[in-house]
Amino acid sequence: MSYLIDGNNVMGQRVGWHRDRVRARRGLLDELARFAAGGRARVAVVFDGAPDEHFADGSSYRGVRVYYAERGSDADERIKTLVEQARERRTLVVVTSDRALAEYVRRCGAQVVRAGEFRRRMEEAAEAAMQNSDAPPIEESTERWMRYFGVAPEDDE
Repeated sequence: MSYLIDGNNVMGQRVGWHRDRVRARRGLLDELARFAAGGRARVAVVFDGAPDEHFADGSSYRGVRVYYAERGSDADERIKTLVEQARERRTLVVVTSDRALAEYVRRCGAQVVRAGEFRRRMEEAAEAAMQNSDAPPIEESTERWMRYFGVAPEDDE
């Protein structure tokens, strides 16, 4: 399955994301990379605004393709173009909360998932990955490292 994400819509599901857009973008890229790796899905994201200095338009970050709105346009228009260029639209899922874009994408033969629903799916996938992981719980791991470095839990208080 391939996912085409309206990045600003998904970032908008987090309170305060607009205070630090660069950090919000990078956080979303990390989440999308984990989602892509865990579900073995192809993921692309489109952001509004100017490209990040570290991630050029069309670049890849940990398996996530990164795109930006064209100058003078918005992410919705770029998503439309990418949908039109897609070879296999039946297996393409576009993540957006924009009604007009969702209608257009459906007419093109792609599926639509709202941003809030996709955020829940990502969180569920992350929880499932943690439960299936052989790594110890964070608290247990932290205590082990504290002992390794000679710090007792009561030293923290």
